[in-house]
Amino acid sequence: MNFHFDSFADFLAMGGYGYYVWIAYGVFAAVMVFNLLQPGFVRKSLMAEIRSRVRRKAREKTQAKGGQ
Repeated sequence: MNFHFDSFADFLAMGGYGYYVWIAYGVFAAVMVFNLLQPGFVRKSLMAEIRSRVRRKAREKTQAKGGQ
């Protein structure tokens, strides 16, 4: 097998552009992780809001019955 880089250090250095390459990979990975986790966070907050609204409606309904 013929590798493009002579050593692992050369691979990490990427011909002098390693800093930029690895920063780009890091940003890409962070965005991908965010994109995977964000819908779960949104769902969790929406479910909490829905639960709160349901409780409020139930409270309003019981108060309306008691006030008649």
